[in-house]
Amino acid sequence: MADKSEARWREVLTPEQFEVLRQKGTERAFAGAYCDAKDPGTYRCAGCGDPLFSSESKFESGSGWPSFYEAIEGGRVRTEEDHTLGMKRMEVLCGSCGGHLGHVFPDGPAPTGLRYCINSVALALEPDEDADVD
Repeated sequence: MADKSEARWREVLTPEQFEVLRQKGTERAFAGAYCDAKDPGTYRCAGCGDPLFSSESKFESGSGWPSFYEAIEGGRVRTEEDHTLGMKRMEVLCGSCGGHLGHVFPDGPAPTGLRYCINSVALALEPDEDADVD
């Protein structure tokens, strides 16, 4: 999927998704659909559909973006050093399509101590069909 042309990505993604996933943009803090979401399910890549994060690892970080303390096992995400904006950060990318998801920081909760700070627009929540909903 990483070999799609820019034109093809523009066809299948919304302008906001294209800006974040393909051009490494960032949505405004506290503006994303999943910032405050508490629904059980699996967060998938909005570009290719691969599962990335479980709602079980989601926590409230106060950062303004959905935050997770771990990714789903099996290489679903990868990281690269990011030196933009005069900082050294670790960028989080979809392991399948290479889409930019956000960044990971070493200030998260136990058990990992990580905070995957992810753009809502880069995600698609697949609800857990078996969840007990009140």
